[in-house]
Amino acid sequence: MELIQPDWPAPPTVHGGTTLRSGGYSAGRFSSLNLGDHVDDNTAAVAANRRLLSDTLVLPSPPIWLNQVHGTSVVNAFGATPNSVADGSYADRPGVVCAVLTADCLPVIFCDRAGTRVAVAHAGWRGLAAGVLEATVEAMGVVPSQLMAWLGPAIGPQAFEVGGEVREAFVNFANEASEAFTPSLNGRWFADIYVLAAQRLVRRGVADVYGGGWCTFNERDRFYSYRRDKITGRMATLAWID
Repeated sequence: MELIQPDWPAPPTVHGGTTLRSGGYSAGRFSSLNLGDHVDDNTAAVAANRRLLSDTLVLPSPPIWLNQVHGTSVVNAFGATPNSVADGSYADRPGVVCAVLTADCLPVIFCDRAGTRVAVAHAGWRGLAAGVLEATVEAMGVVPSQLMAWLGPAIGPQAFEVGGEVREAFVNFANEASEAFTPSLNGRWFADIYVLAAQRLVRRGVADVYGGGWCTFNERDRFYSYRRDKITGRMATLAWID
């Protein structure tokens, strides 16, 4: 099992990263480390993959898996119920593992400079435009300038083709978002979700933004991609404090 770990100056108490698709027990379209239990994969295989995840990373507790709906709700992972309806979670104490599942959408890990809080957010374009990253910053209860963020693997700008309504949703919020879109064919656009996310974070006061640069759509051997395959697995992005 492999994990992409953030390349950022986080305190040593902070841990996390994003899984790749290899090294697990799932077969066929879900091969092989599918961690999503909502995609019609074999239930036993998903359970085995989740056990492997916990054992390999020596997690202090089982991850708090969310019922993600492309919204802006962010919950405290401590005390959250299984499959809480939310697209982000935060932890303000050690031993609680925040988690989101993705397969093209952008996962974002947050931590504070003191190493006392972490969070993860699931940001597809709808959630990103609606403010899920800003909601995560707010939920963490820390002055934004004391936070840093890491952008995990998502669909890249050469593959993320969207309609004009998507561009309009971002540009209507901030004109600078136009920098993240390049024309495609038939009035459509290629969108850079990494640029869009960084802009929203900086505007909210989180200036230290790291990561980005992957493409889940084009890197078939490393990542699941819903847009590419439709029926597919999910990677997990996790964060916790010692």
